Amino acid sequence: MASAGTSSRAALRRSRTTTVDKVGANFIPHVQGLRAIAVLAVVLYHFWPGRLSGGYVGVDIFFVISGFLITAHLARELTSTGSVKLGQFWARRARRLLPASLLVLLFSAIVASVPLLSPTSQLPAQLKEIVASTFYVENWYLALNSADYLAHSGDPTMVQHYWSLSLEEQFYVLWPLIMLLAAWIAVKFFRGSRLRAAAIAIGVVSVASFVFCVVYTLTNPAPAYFVTFGRMWQFGVGALLALVPRLRVQNAIGSFILGWGGIIVLLVVIYRFDGQTPFPGYMAAIPTLAAAAVIAASNTQRWWYPTRILAIRPMRFTGDISYSLYLWHWPLIIIAPSVPFWGLTIYHRVALVGICFLLAWLTKRFVEDPLRTWKPLTARRPRVSLWAALAAMVIVAGVSGAGWAANASTYDAGVAAIAQLRANPPACFGAAAVLDASCAGKKTDEILPAPGFAGVDRPEESQCFVQLNDARAVSCEFGSKDPSAKQVALIGDSHAYQLLTTFQAIAEKEGWHLTTFFKGACPWNTTPLSTGGAFGDACTQYRAAVAQKLQQKHFDVIFTAALSTTPYSANGQGSSYEAAVAGYKAAWATQTSKGTPVVTVVDNPVWETDPNKCLRTRAQSACDGTRADVLTEKDPLRAAADGAKDVTLLDFTKVYCDDTLCRTVVGGANIYRDQDHLTVTFVNSLAPQYTAALKQAMGVAG
Repeated sequence: MASAGTSSRAALRRSRTTTVDKVGANFIPHVQGLRAIAVLAVVLYHFWPGRLSGGYVGVDIFFVISGFLITAHLARELTSTGSVKLGQFWARRARRLLPASLLVLLFSAIVASVPLLSPTSQLPAQLKEIVASTFYVENWYLALNSADYLAHSGDPTMVQHYWSLSLEEQFYVLWPLIMLLAAWIAVKFFRGSRLRAAAIAIGVVSVASFVFCVVYTLTNPAPAYFVTFGRMWQFGVGALLALVPRLRVQNAIGSFILGWGGIIVLLVVIYRFDGQTPFPGYMAAIPTLAAAAVIAASNTQRWWYPTRILAIRPMRFTGDISYSLYLWHWPLIIIAPSVPFWGLTIYHRVALVGICFLLAWLTKRFVEDPLRTWKPLTARRPRVSLWAALAAMVIVAGVSGAGWAANASTYDAGVAAIAQLRANPPACFGAAAVLDASCAGKKTDEILPAPGFAGVDRPEESQCFVQLNDARAVSCEFGSKDPSAKQVALIGDSHAYQLLTTFQAIAEKEGWHLTTFFKGACPWNTTPLSTGGAFGDACTQYRAAVAQKLQQKHFDVIFTAALSTTPYSANGQGSSYEAAVAGYKAAWATQTSKGTPVVTVVDNPVWETDPNKCLRTRAQSACDGTRADVLTEKDPLRAAADGAKDVTLLDFTKVYCDDTLCRTVVGGANIYRDQDHLTVTFVNSLAPQYTAALKQAMGVAG
């Protein structure tokens, strides 16, 4: 016969199992449909960013839903027991979220370590972010590294989307503590209602968070996208719906208007918002309140009510698998272009969406649900689940470390090979294959640097490059220190910065002094960007500071380059293109008017995705792009230089493109390190042309 102690412990385990993991009593079908809208917005945005440019707000919808559901759960426990069992709450969250999350992270770590599926040049970034995501600090990693989630350039990792999951996990840690503290204060000092105190505390936190979000988005938008406190108010909006029942509308007409109004607003936002929308900031209030309106609409009497439409089976199914669907879709998008015989054509994308749904369903069916109710964990104390979760996280981090150990020597060898290539390029390499008549007819099948390493073939002086909202006119000095040396300036955005290593070598060779001014997405132009907020203001301030420095020093020549697709405001002109042309002319005139010549260059082609993903698995010819798709025929730099006094225009379009196609490899040189930036080794192959143009502009004998 079992002892009384044993019997009571067994009863406790049974109670813990049945109450902790029971689903259904508080299930709200239309909220699952809202989950479906959220996940479909994000997934379709990532697959077709040009079609649903505001789909990123799906994450904000998730925040509101999480705030509502989790707070409702905590409120029920707080009401029935007077407290919240933190260990059980966190253990439930771990069993619910970590199995699928760690499975995808494990998959990503393995893929990142296989050179066939992921460029070795990306290995350090991939593994660092996998580890950060494993321990749910990815949002802070991205914030501290000033990542711009809404930018479409660069090489995002397979787990960049884990920033939102990291933020949610931090919410799950903080939220019950806030509610418990408020409840304790209410009972201890004011003899008040626990839930009322919790609502007041959450209201105060939410208001403070919203103010912080608005201010921080204006002053520092990139990290503002990821910082935890800047997003807490969105959870708070959902939480107040759970804590204040009067906010949930039962009236038929009110519920109908509120629900459909919220859905319509969400659809408009998903379609109309884009990367230029100041976000999160005050604009995030629109999708946040719209999502709250849909949740608040509670009447289900008629089939055409939003609560009933959102609860139809396809919407509920998508909502059920939304977590796993969110986890899987992004790694597959990143991997797909590198998979042999695959790509991101419309057909590939549609097929990949189907694969994402299948993987999400399988993960929900065989990972999420079984482990959430797995008796070896649910029948034991909460700390067993938490220790198991920590052990699983350590295993994923260990696999990431093993991936680096297995590939570190290959990575180091690739970096060394690039250094050797720069120092001793082959004959007729790169642009010389087109521009040097003696190279006619000479071909090579070798691609240098190798597509798996092109991503690291970039300038190394990142301290010279001003980013985001930094308005300082940072300059760097290279070359001769002789006061009589020719003074050369290199000014512009990242498409000027990509020339830096080559211009350093030119300055050293010719005995010139080189001064640089670079700011990302901020060309040397007087026309304001169409980008609003702090970034646009920082660019304007930066330009003014650079103009002042240019007036204080004499230069013998200034070279400038810029991305042809930079978004400018119309600024009183007939179009943004005309305004851009006028802005270039005005900026250059400040120097040419005092006798300083300007040299500029027509921009290189810009690709939808990194050509190296294609080159790693396909023939060179299969990776070429049509001229109309990748080359900006109306580059404002070209028009600004046309007929301008003391302005020299270089045009290397014939190096990149013929009459119909633009190439990814020329003379064995891998042209691109990402979708629009050139490799240093290719730029080096244009050094003779840059040198000749600078000499001619300065009147120096060749």
